Amino acid sequence: MKKEIKKVVIPAAGLGIRFLPLTKAIPKEMLPIIDKPVIHYVAQEAVSSGVEDIIVISGYHKRAIEDYFDNSKELENFLQKKGKDKELNLIRKISRLANFIIIRQKGDKYGNAVPVLCAKPVIGNEFFAVIWGDEWIEAEPPRLKQMIKVFEKYRGGVISAIRITPKKNVSRYGIADIELVEQGVFQIKKIVEKPSPNKAPSNLASHGAYILPPEIFEIIEKLEPGQGGEIWLVDAINKLINQGFPFYACEVENAKYYDTGNKLEYLKTVVSFALKHPELGQSFKSYLKNLNFS
Repeated sequence: MKKEIKKVVIPAAGLGIRFLPLTKAIPKEMLPIIDKPVIHYVAQEAVSSGVEDIIVISGYHKRAIEDYFDNSKELENFLQKKGKDKELNLIRKISRLANFIIIRQKGDKYGNAVPVLCAKPVIGNEFFAVIWGDEWIEAEPPRLKQMIKVFEKYRGGVISAIRITPKKNVSRYGIADIELVEQGVFQIKKIVEKPSPNKAPSNLASHGAYILPPEIFEIIEKLEPGQGGEIWLVDAINKLINQGFPFYACEVENAKYYDTGNKLEYLKTVVSFALKHPELGQSFKSYLKNLNFS
């Protein structure tokens, strides 16, 4: 079994119901953050962490994702003829980010563990990472790189973690029942999915990115549907923990969480990136200052 993380799975087969009617035609992972789609930032985190293969679990309505990461010879030739070297280099870098593997999710089972299982033929007998395709954490060093450091030291499963404040918001996340190992690293006893604030074992949300062993596939294959009739990744992880496989929460340092899976948080993300954009930032800030909010 390989002991290094060179493959990441990005589940991106969901229907994007919260963004209908737009997502009837456009994948939610392709929603623009200024001039790059959400999934670009997810892929960039993986590449910045040393990943070589990015496996996107897609669906029949997600062809735009595949096209985005593919070569576009017609466009490249046009830009080259027009002498637009800046734009040409920009789009060439996208297809050269990593080795992209696109897998179509099939079957009638539903839940966030299902796309992970779809990656089994490509992963083989390796540890691998999973990052959701509609959210990411901006951190320095990159979140996944911090997680890989924990994995290399403790050789167990690793889940990214952030503190939830105020505590009343813990009911939106999977909250870890934890035991301190060292500063910023905790062994996970179990993950409680969306607990009420008075029943939450901590305020440490473990979600968003995972380093998983290949044994997770057999667990998912035998998993019975849980809440809402869905197959949940957290249920598979809890089963592995109960079998004695160690899992650790890596509290991400210097973290800024961007959740683009709902409309309000998506809008906040766009505004945040617009304000720090090197070309648009100052003009956009001036525009916001002059708005009348009364």
